[in-house]
Amino acid sequence: MSIKFGTDGWRAVIADQFTFDSVAKVAQAHADHLKEKNGKKVIIGYDPRFMSEDFASVVAEVFSSNDFEVILSSSVCTTPALALATKELSADEGVMITASHNTYRYNGYKIKGSYGGPATPEIIKDIEKRIGSSQVKKGKTRWEEVDLNSLYIERLKKYIMPELFKQKIEKVVHDPMHGSAMGLLSQLLEDTFIDVSQINHYRDPYFGGHHPEPIDKNLSLLKGKVVAEEALVGIANDGDGDRVGIVDEVGEFVSTQIGYSLLLLHTIRNKKTEGAVAKTVSTSYLVDRICEKENRKLYKTPVGFKYIADIFLKEKIAFGGEESGGYGFGFHIPERDGLLSGLMIIEMILLHGKPLSKIIEDLFSEFGTAYYRREDLKVNGDEGRILVEKLKKEPLRELAGLKIKETDLTDGVKFIFENDGWVLFRASGTEPVLRIYVEMPERSQVDQILEEAKTLIGG
Repeated sequence: MSIKFGTDGWRAVIADQFTFDSVAKVAQAHADHLKEKNGKKVIIGYDPRFMSEDFASVVAEVFSSNDFEVILSSSVCTTPALALATKELSADEGVMITASHNTYRYNGYKIKGSYGGPATPEIIKDIEKRIGSSQVKKGKTRWEEVDLNSLYIERLKKYIMPELFKQKIEKVVHDPMHGSAMGLLSQLLEDTFIDVSQINHYRDPYFGGHHPEPIDKNLSLLKGKVVAEEALVGIANDGDGDRVGIVDEVGEFVSTQIGYSLLLLHTIRNKKTEGAVAKTVSTSYLVDRICEKENRKLYKTPVGFKYIADIFLKEKIAFGGEESGGYGFGFHIPERDGLLSGLMIIEMILLHGKPLSKIIEDLFSEFGTAYYRREDLKVNGDEGRILVEKLKKEPLRELAGLKIKETDLTDGVKFIFENDGWVLFRASGTEPVLRIYVEMPERSQVDQILEEAKTLIGG
């Protein structure tokens, strides 16, 4: 069996490829990698998926048997909590047992560097090539169990303006989607005037029959609950708590592109965080406009937070993130943090003293309107990759009657229109899927461009 790490760890179907034996082989390869670098300490966390704590114990046993000092989370924790602990407790690397937003059938093995962010491609490649090359060591079960969530909660509390949260009683709805962030927002705000109403906050390895992914189509209950309870905002987090979904006070899902723009403005204007900004190629043109007005250098990367994290490690970055709802803050760690993102949205609303929908209107008034949709098309075989390669060789000059002014090949093929709107074509490297991303200044243009883009398949 070949074990390959993707853009954010190794993920596989439980009881098919993700077994105790295969996890032990990966852990042994990881231990061999660290021993060569004179590593001595690892921290292990896990999400609430089926048997995650048992898989985590297997990893702990392998590292213990390889004479590492091992710290194991005493309970379910989020990926950013594990990443923070890896840095703060001076571990060489961290392991998170999670499949993030994948369906219940999957579990996975994520690796975090000593700096509290995603492992570099070099680390991953070295571990991959070692899998199965040495005998798995077992038998020692000495490790310390530590409450990683407490460390995490106390750190996040230091980032907020506490007086803002004690002005008047407000209601917030939190949907952790049966994932790692269960109960954490309530703990964060327990000493404030914010009343957190929780939904989907108990362990369910089936995630209520949904993907634990905080996107519009999965948040019907949250949208209804926000309206019913006349809440300030709705905050959703994915299975391992590193991504955020936002619902405004009228029950409308706030696109991840608008979420990025709002959090960027809050970070640099209200939090006064110094540094440049980093975004992936699939992220809003509003970011470019904000950076130009605020005189901030902007870095653009391929899709994937690992590229953003790499810039965090090399440059002073105030804020960075991607289209999928994963955002990182320069005052925190070089890692996506969904709970912190939600906390910052709440703080921003309280600071402005106006509904989230009005804050978005102000954003549009200052920087222009932006509407966004992404569609993941199932295609036959290599159709998606073939189309992308064809578009690279024969770029479009117009689409749906709109002239194209620029082509960007950073990741896939991105066509930028004269009005700054754009369409991006990217083929999945792991499944027969073509991802089409569209952002335009007019809502009607989004559907128009998307429908026209879909006709190019098989053409």
